[in-house]
Amino acid sequence: MPGTHIASHAPLSPAHELESLTLCRVDEAHLRPAVEVSFGTDVLAVVRLFQARKTTSVLVRDTSTEPHRLGIFTTTGLQRAILNGQALDQLAVGGLSSFPVIAVQAADQLGDAMAEMLRHRVHRVVVRDGEAVVGLLEALDLFSFLSNQSHLITVEIENASDLSGLSLASSRITRMMGWLYRNGSRIELIARLVQQLNARLFERAWQLIAPPDLVANSCLFVMGSEGRGEQLLKTDQDNGLILCDGYVPPADLEAICQRFSDALADFGYPPCPGNIMLSNPQWRRTASDWGQTTRQWVMMPDGQSLMNLAIFMGAHAVCGDANLLGDLKRGISDRMMDNDVMVSRFAAAIDAFGSESGWWSRLVGRSDPDVALNLKKEGVFPLVHGIRSLALAHQVAENGTAARIAALVSLGQLEPDLGNDLRDSLHVFIGLKLRAGLAELEQGSPVSGTVNSASLGTLDRDLLQDAIGVVKRFRAVLRRRFHLDAMG
Repeated sequence: MPGTHIASHAPLSPAHELESLTLCRVDEAHLRPAVEVSFGTDVLAVVRLFQARKTTSVLVRDTSTEPHRLGIFTTTGLQRAILNGQALDQLAVGGLSSFPVIAVQAADQLGDAMAEMLRHRVHRVVVRDGEAVVGLLEALDLFSFLSNQSHLITVEIENASDLSGLSLASSRITRMMGWLYRNGSRIELIARLVQQLNARLFERAWQLIAPPDLVANSCLFVMGSEGRGEQLLKTDQDNGLILCDGYVPPADLEAICQRFSDALADFGYPPCPGNIMLSNPQWRRTASDWGQTTRQWVMMPDGQSLMNLAIFMGAHAVCGDANLLGDLKRGISDRMMDNDVMVSRFAAAIDAFGSESGWWSRLVGRSDPDVALNLKKEGVFPLVHGIRSLALAHQVAENGTAARIAALVSLGQLEPDLGNDLRDSLHVFIGLKLRAGLAELEQGSPVSGTVNSASLGTLDRDLLQDAIGVVKRFRAVLRRRFHLDAMG
């Protein structure tokens, strides 16, 4: 109904979020590799290990007892060794180590690990899976996890020296997102964190693959829902590259771009079915070539051009010279100014996937209890594209749909009540898609992008019905604003 505000799930309070985090498994936090030495290893050799492995502790195995004892040597023991006065290469590390180690199981709760640290007054615990040592949990990492999981992933991305390290960090993004959603965090917060982490992941991958001069003389950008900050689960790659005019790229540019696309696929982002990736020459061009291409999209629009324009409007720079992308987007906006006919043709795509009435009537009527709902086609796309069209018509520079809605309300181009309902509807759609996608991943299935109606409870059905109603109302607003019915 008009003016009806769509309710959303109430987020947990900070205290409850912290309490929930302590219930996570120990191995969901960042575990440091366990470096092991023998009891008789000299302290100087251990110091060299500290430096080479970038660690501040080693496990020490004493084989003189049955069963073998396992202890730990840290920088505290090193201080005692220095004060001992004996040459460090003549001093066995075993005599300065703490026995036995304090250990927890990987499946234990983080709250239990924290209690063990406090009870024994230690700053780290050994993590075992059965009897096997799988790593060390340090107090700093534990409390960082409790305060901000995304910070740890960021550090892991920045410290990655190869693509395999980035692949591990990428898997942690999905785990973090799933945990945040299951524990009641707001969809918009999750989306913002995921966008920031993905951007840093793509940037670091490009820096590892591309030579520095290429990084400096180009702009790597992502598009679509990833660019808008509305992509949570890993779906198709949508990216491109702008090269500075006059820059001579490496002779193996094609191979470099292919390695980047392959790396993202390894991280879990499948290739784009439409080949909208920088491994495709059509999506890597000089700034001048891009300018000419975007002009053609605007001045001679056909179906493909309009689709490319819609995708490009959500472009977001993740590495290199962001001004290259900014200039292109401003050029598009300037050419669309006062071009009502072009904007109307652009907006007409809200009906690209037809009407929502067919499957929705089946859903609410229960005539088919197992309807596969494509929320992108029937809900997300008309909402996002409608807002994108209004943003284009009114020179709104924001990239994300929620930010565009706020800007349009501020400009008086969208009623506040409708703006609120559109924002909430978007979050309903994204939340339902996320829940369905996480369930598919847990079952070992690829993310399909559809929601099975049989999985929806009464509350979710009501929320979805309200959201679809908002989209229907918004379509009517767009039809009047852009005279779409007159276009035939």
